[in-house]
Amino acid sequence: MDALPQDTLHQIFSSLPLRQVMICRSLSKFFNHLLTSPSFIHLISTQSPPLNLLALRPPHHHHHRHVSSPPCLHVFDPDDNQWLRFTLDFLPFRSPHPVASSLGVVYLWGESSDSPESTKSLVVCNPLTRQFRVLPQLGSAWSRHGSVLVDSETRVMVLTELAALYFSGSNQWLKFSSNLPSKPRSPILVFDSVYALCDVGSPWRSQWKLFHCTISKLKTSQTWTRLEKHEWGDVFDILKRPRLVRGNGNKVLMVGGLKSSFSLNASCSTILILRLDLDSLEWDEAGRMPVDMFRCFQESSKFKVFGSGDRVCFSAKRIGKLALWDHCSGNGEWRWIDGVPGSGDGLCRGFVFEARLTALP
Repeated sequence: MDALPQDTLHQIFSSLPLRQVMICRSLSKFFNHLLTSPSFIHLISTQSPPLNLLALRPPHHHHHRHVSSPPCLHVFDPDDNQWLRFTLDFLPFRSPHPVASSLGVVYLWGESSDSPESTKSLVVCNPLTRQFRVLPQLGSAWSRHGSVLVDSETRVMVLTELAALYFSGSNQWLKFSSNLPSKPRSPILVFDSVYALCDVGSPWRSQWKLFHCTISKLKTSQTWTRLEKHEWGDVFDILKRPRLVRGNGNKVLMVGGLKSSFSLNASCSTILILRLDLDSLEWDEAGRMPVDMFRCFQESSKFKVFGSGDRVCFSAKRIGKLALWDHCSGNGEWRWIDGVPGSGDGLCRGFVFEARLTALP
């Protein structure tokens, strides 16, 4: 193997799928050096499609204290039905906390290892190439209360109920007033607009509504618009604890427990996935969890949802596994994901990670 020219080795390994290239990189220092060289990455960029993975965010307690185990990003490959792990030990930060991803790079909060104060920075990195870049400094309050929204390397937003920070590739963050009626739930960034659910109800009864604002308006008038149509009827009232997930293209998914009635403490019969077409502003049902699967979620007071496009993951306490809705084949398949890293009995949060060797932070 050592006697073969490097160009020949590159041609041989470039014919492998990306997931096989990642496995080969971990075999030895020789293979790692060979398969991370700029010439190989340039060659494979035109031949290997990205891996569509589901990444897990670390538990909240890992975000606040030092852990002895090396930091890493746990991901699940739905196409190969296996868990993978990318180490984050190349980052000069304590307790890195991944929160979002876009176009092959991961965004995470990192605590400076040489600072006496607990200051957090938003870092963008590619775990496959072990490259990273630190975005302009932010206060620690943003890491505790802000939701990180990304859709490209030059469009990053940190959103709270009162304010929003927007980064567009310049050397600074732009700050705007949010003026939302309540804390935004599950905000998502779709093209040039931000969508979020807000509770406009009373202290004793929630009433969720969909709000949106274009980035250009956020920079000027700072106005959010309630998105609604008379034809929607009670679409927000039939779901318990609804939350948004970005769909494919101009689609938005809304996920929640399907209430059995309109009473205040109504039980749920299943978990429903609704889909909104942002062009026609029409809803349709994308999927509903099978009854036998939902029985595992009934005893839990709440569940977590993450995903994007045609894949949505569900977790709840004491289940020990994830439920996956996979519509990539067009059939809306439901299945369990076993072997969740860690304790496996808590609420899992995460995001979609489109892994690629060519993404530069």
